[in-house]
Order: sequence, then structure tokens, then C-alpha cells
Amino acid sequence: MTTEGGGTAVPAIDARALTRQYGGVTVVRGIDLTLPAGSKTALLGSNGAGKTTLLKMLSTLLTPTSGTFWIQGHKVPSPRVARSIGVLGHSPMLYEDFTPLENLRFFARIYEVPDAEARIEELLRRVGLWLRRHEQTAILSRGYHQRLALARALIHSPAVLIADEPETGLDPEGVALLDEMALAAPGLSVLAATHRIDHIDAWATGVVRLERGRVVEDTSSVASLAEGATA
Repeated sequence: MTTEGGGTAVPAIDARALTRQYGGVTVVRGIDLTLPAGSKTALLGSNGAGKTTLLKMLSTLLTPTSGTFWIQGHKVPSPRVARSIGVLGHSPMLYEDFTPLENLRFFARIYEVPDAEARIEELLRRVGLWLRRHEQTAILSRGYHQRLALARALIHSPAVLIADEPETGLDPEGVALLDEMALAAPGLSVLAATHRIDHIDAWATGVVRLERGRVVEDTSSVASLAEGATA
């Protein structure tokens, strides 16, 4: 693995032989993956290909059966990794009884976000929820849930965003906001599973495709290196 001080940029994600089994069934099979810092990678594959399981492992929500990986040069598990990762899924992972303001305050405390109130206001305004900040999250529409989940994922200014079908529930305006704040945001490294093949040209610099838990296509490093050479 590339290390800090070695003269080469540390990858955003560097995984070796990641494997996950459920009850003796292997869902992810020995995946090697290196995503350069700042890269935007679309994770593709049919239902059951292993995308969600891979993302859960890389976001530290699921322990691999075997294999090793690093986030921003830190070997997992490491207390420094959680603050490097933002997680955005098709399930918003919000507290329904909390208001949008209370949700973001809760996660800001977890991540020890400096100047948290200013950061919370900034994000709620950007996702269009500032005027509804005191309403119970449960009454918000599915689209607003996903907008609030986007704010939650970015509250601590992560270096890496791991997303699973992040466009779920969003209208075209919401998808444009997702692109602006996350998928195409400068400097943010992104790995996002999506079925929106028509949309990946708007943000992705490379593609990783899974079939039956294995990588069958990986243009992430090549695309990112080419982009850097022509910049």
C-alpha cells in the first residue's frame, strides 16, 4: 500500500482481498481495490452482485470475514477512520422523532464538529431545510429525508464519501444538489453504487463493476490518472 511520506499520494481507499461470508455463502470474494484521492467512482452491478456488502465493509458498518483495507492511509480498524468517512445510503439513517436541527446537532456532537451551529445552518440552508429545521423529521417527504441525510453525511467535512443509491427519493433538483454538494464536489473522494447509468457521466471519473462478488471491471485508477495528466 502507498504510504504517507513515500512520494505518492495516499489512496482514498485501498483494499486487499476483502471477503465477506454469510452463513457459509460468500457474497464478496477477495476484492482488491485502490481508489485515488479525489477520484469519483461509480460502483455498478446487478442486484445481488455484492455492492451493498462491499460498501458496508468499506464504511466500517460491517466487518470483513477476511482481508484488509485502509482509508486515507489509516488501516481499519482505526479511530481516525470514522472521521474520514461520510456515509449516504438509500436508507437515510435519521432519527425520526428529532427535528432536522436536532439530527444534525446529534451527529455534530459525535464527530466533535468545530463551530457546529454555523456548520449546521450552512448545510440546512443548502439542502433547503432551514425554514423547516424545527419540524419533526417524521413528517418530511422522502426527498427531504434524503436531503437531510446528505447534510448528515457531510456534517464533519469527510474526505471520503461512501454512498449506496444516493439518488433514491430525490427529484431532479435534489439530484443536482447531490451532484453539487457531494458526487462532483472538488476534493471529495467518492465511491457510490448506483443504477442510474444515465447519470454517471455527470460525476464519475471511473467505474468499478461487480459480478457475483468479484470485480470484473475497474477503470477508477486509469480514469483518475488520465484526468490528472490532462489537467
